[in-house]
Amino acid sequence: MKTRLLAAALVVSLSLSWACAPETPGAGGSSASGSVAMSRDDSLVYAADSDLDALFVVNAKDPSSFTKVAVGREPEKVLVAPDETVYVANRRGRSVSVLRKGEQQVSATLEVGIEPVGLAISSDARTLYVVNAASRTDLDVGTVMAIDTRTQQVKWETPVGAEPRGITLLASGKAMVTLFKSGDVVTLDATTGQVEKSSSDVFRQLNRTALGITTTNGGVSLSPKPFFPGSTENQTRRPRAMQAILANPQGSQVYVASLLASDATLNTRPASDGGAAGPFPDSRLRGTSGYGAMGPCGPASVAAPAVLTFGDDGQAQVDDLLACGGLTVNERPPMLLGSNTPGVPVQGPTAMAIDPTGTFLFVANRESNNVSIIPTTQKAPKNDFQASNVGATDQQVVNVGAGPNGIAVSGDGKTAWVFNAFDHSLSKLEAAGGRVRQAQVQVLGGDVLPANVVAGRKLFFSATDSRMNNPQQLGISCSTCHVEAREDGHVWNTTEGPRNTPALTGKKLEHTAPFHWNGEFDTVTQFMLHTTRDRMGGVGPSKEMESQLMAFIMSVQAPDNPFTTGTPADELVRGKAAFDKAACGTCHGGATLTDNKFYDVGTYVRTGPVPDRQEFLFHGGLNTPSLLGIARTAPFLHDGSAPTLKARILMGKEQDRHGRTSHLTAEEVDDLVAYVRSL
Repeated sequence: MKTRLLAAALVVSLSLSWACAPETPGAGGSSASGSVAMSRDDSLVYAADSDLDALFVVNAKDPSSFTKVAVGREPEKVLVAPDETVYVANRRGRSVSVLRKGEQQVSATLEVGIEPVGLAISSDARTLYVVNAASRTDLDVGTVMAIDTRTQQVKWETPVGAEPRGITLLASGKAMVTLFKSGDVVTLDATTGQVEKSSSDVFRQLNRTALGITTTNGGVSLSPKPFFPGSTENQTRRPRAMQAILANPQGSQVYVASLLASDATLNTRPASDGGAAGPFPDSRLRGTSGYGAMGPCGPASVAAPAVLTFGDDGQAQVDDLLACGGLTVNERPPMLLGSNTPGVPVQGPTAMAIDPTGTFLFVANRESNNVSIIPTTQKAPKNDFQASNVGATDQQVVNVGAGPNGIAVSGDGKTAWVFNAFDHSLSKLEAAGGRVRQAQVQVLGGDVLPANVVAGRKLFFSATDSRMNNPQQLGISCSTCHVEAREDGHVWNTTEGPRNTPALTGKKLEHTAPFHWNGEFDTVTQFMLHTTRDRMGGVGPSKEMESQLMAFIMSVQAPDNPFTTGTPADELVRGKAAFDKAACGTCHGGATLTDNKFYDVGTYVRTGPVPDRQEFLFHGGLNTPSLLGIARTAPFLHDGSAPTLKARILMGKEQDRHGRTSHLTAEEVDDLVAYVRSL
């Protein structure tokens, strides 16, 4: 189906039934993702609430009629199998809760890996696939686990890379898995678990021109538009924060929700900053905010929301980001998510669903509190990062509640349901008057977190609050970089030098002033004002907002780590001895495991297009980071040059640039790694 206007096509689409879509051997569950799913007869809506450790079972005809079922800790993903069995992935519970058809209580609990974050089911309902963000034995990799649903035994478990998130099954018998931080997909055999492709060509295809790969259209070469006239700096963008993934009903094409992070040099010292840096030296970068760098086709956010398309062979079907004509050779969704309403941004694509015919994608955007509805078969009308120009006639945006993180389209194709995690409500979307609207909102539960934490979370994730950012230009939030209130694994090129996004969770951040790698902010007020005003383009938070933001940050736990309590005592003793022998505690001591001082540990970037600028190292060195909860915050160091903890210890080991590491034997290095990952 090809259309010029989404509204007309959507009415047709929503009148069709699930029976119109062909059954496929592998593809299943693509009509829902995240915290919401529906029964196959459309009578029930299932919504997982991670605050309440509960699954709500809601009557679709009368949403005010619902049942609350206790499940595991922090349930985030829900899946309904073809036989109507319900599976709930409990992220903090290391388990999957099983609810049988017709029952409203947990009948079984499956023990899985660390932070189960993705679910899929075979079309015969006999194999459940669980994505674990980390292995119980190796935090550097996550796994996919295949479980026999009849015996509840694990068939196989396969490492797939660091921090995987979502999974989808294909008609070809393959499965594809997203890697959260590295921004890529892994393809494996869904029967054997064997990895067939550990990565894809998505970065290469997105950046063909920037990488010097010949790109033509009808034999005519395309000329890129540089970020700045005469600029030679890196013009690439990198996929990251990959979470939701789903296949079309035929199981032949795959869609991935992602952010495209800029490699341009970002202005982190705007002219409005009256701090020690003084007037910013490069007038090319001056603007309303430090994160509003120019893009290849005009003003751009540092992280543009996108839906990236892949073939069932794992190859990317995406646009060249520097070819501003929107050229594409595949029938697929518009790549960049945008809004045709001024001041209404789209940000934080977290969950996706597809209508029964495979004609439209529904994308839940957690940071902008809305849902994007885009065609799957219409070529992008324009390929740039200006929200007002991208898909203006082909993308519809519907406002919902706060923090939507799950969405499902009914099997009859008439309604969509969205769970709004931050206000514990369920939104019902319907087509009306040629457009989709929010027809009903049902509150399912109340807040159990302290009021200031609740308020702080909404501020942290908000891309629409002008006090926090500039919705007109950027539409980003704190969570755009600190995704999931953690970190994105991305090294940003800045005017100060390369800067790896620091982890916030579990760090006792309030007690680790001064802030930033450069340590230029002595107080929380300075830190938050600079970030929200000078970098994100907002007005700036009030004192009350500062308190709320910090309350939320302080409340978020570090990522689940079995080694904090499960490391053998003798290994901890040896590791602590190695820690002391290398004099690590000289800098990493006390309750926060940082002395909050500044050192040169031999990691300055002195060459290349983005070196560390000495004039911004106000204290003569970089601020000592806390080691609390460090185990799953790779990559490490301010420039992200250490992919693992062991790699960090070995860097400059013989020169004693980072502690007295030259004194450690190979065995002691391993013991030190074991100890540090337990902190």
